[in-house]
Amino acid sequence: MAGQFDFLWNTIRERAKLLVNPISYSTFIENLVPVDVVNKKIVLQAESELAALTITKNHLEKLREAVVSADVGLTGVIIVVEGSEEYSLREPPDVTEENTVVLDPRYTFDSFVVGSSNKFVFAAAKSVAENPGENFNPLYIYGGTGLGKTHLMQAIANDISQKKPSLKVIYTTSEKFLNEYVDSMYAKKGAAREGETRFRNRYRNVDVLLIDDIQFWAGKYGVQEAFFHAFNELFSQHKQIVISSDCPAKELTTLEERLRTRFEGGLIADIQPPDVETKIAILKRKALEKKYVVPDEVLAFLVKNSDNNVRTLEGRLNTVIFASKLHEEPISLKLAAAALQEAIGTDEQEEVTPEAIIRATCSYFNTTREDLLGKNKRQEIVRARQVCTYLMCDMLALPLVTVGKLMGGRDHSTVIYARDKIAELMRVNDKVAKDVNDVKSAVLKQ
Repeated sequence: MAGQFDFLWNTIRERAKLLVNPISYSTFIENLVPVDVVNKKIVLQAESELAALTITKNHLEKLREAVVSADVGLTGVIIVVEGSEEYSLREPPDVTEENTVVLDPRYTFDSFVVGSSNKFVFAAAKSVAENPGENFNPLYIYGGTGLGKTHLMQAIANDISQKKPSLKVIYTTSEKFLNEYVDSMYAKKGAAREGETRFRNRYRNVDVLLIDDIQFWAGKYGVQEAFFHAFNELFSQHKQIVISSDCPAKELTTLEERLRTRFEGGLIADIQPPDVETKIAILKRKALEKKYVVPDEVLAFLVKNSDNNVRTLEGRLNTVIFASKLHEEPISLKLAAAALQEAIGTDEQEEVTPEAIIRATCSYFNTTREDLLGKNKRQEIVRARQVCTYLMCDMLALPLVTVGKLMGGRDHSTVIYARDKIAELMRVNDKVAKDVNDVKSAVLKQ
């Protein structure tokens, strides 16, 4: 019975091996047996109640962390012991829910700022929205983090839903699709076949299917197989398919060749980092949406000392607007510089590079480049590595696969885990937030 869950557990176990000390891992974790998946939690059978007690008291959080970082569509762990009342499965039955991703009404073609870096992909997206299934099928959009892929994807969905309400449109993320696939394959008992049929029908009976961030399926061949069959069914009926990724299809080397070939058979359109003029136009629009008029010199200052990530640009603007409200002062160059704790200066800011981030991280955490990018598992080195990965994602408009290569050849899920881990810690831990901001300041001053 356990065999069907082994591929999930093997992936999770590799993560757990990095998080739990070796003695505890070999004594308690290694011998756990996967017996079920319930409500997106993997059910692991321990050898005895004593082993289960030790695991639940000392290692459960690390196991949960391993499950999430393994990126297999699961969210937690349940420990059981055969024949035990204390460690029996008490999880309530699965609840069927409507698996839809709500579209953001703010993501429209009108609110998308068009510049030289994105006018081609913008025109392609509009063409698809006007004649779904007829022009550019599939449309494959790729670009670095924070450049507007999701905005364009949802703009297509919003436009078709509004102007062609008779068409059935599904916009979802690759993570959501993966979770639904796992639920359909590992639903309990007799519901498995019904869940699989429901999943298959949901994604094959649509007029327009948009899936965001396809790169997260790298190496996950079960979900790739499911999408491959849905893709063929939709394509044969001339239904529109739109996909986004953070890198070109040809770089998704752990995606099946037959999928990559189908992506490349449509239109591949990339979003380049915005130029200075486009950045200023984006900030001006964001400011007007917030009902603020920001002087051009302040917009130029915000752009000059920024990376290419539009979300980072908006974050800088929000910081200045908040400072204006807090101090009850009009927005000025002086206020902006003080709010961001940056010198106004007249010299041109050098472009932020991966090497500059690595160098600043090594210096701040007093470690070597070899340890930072290598396999050293000391806690302080791991934290420095996670901070460096976070800053790579935050300050550079690079595909996650490229960040992984720069960080010593690490995979997508490792990059995502490090990025999200630091982002979460910054919200709750002032020391981590200070470390990140200090390293960032050091990068900008190089």
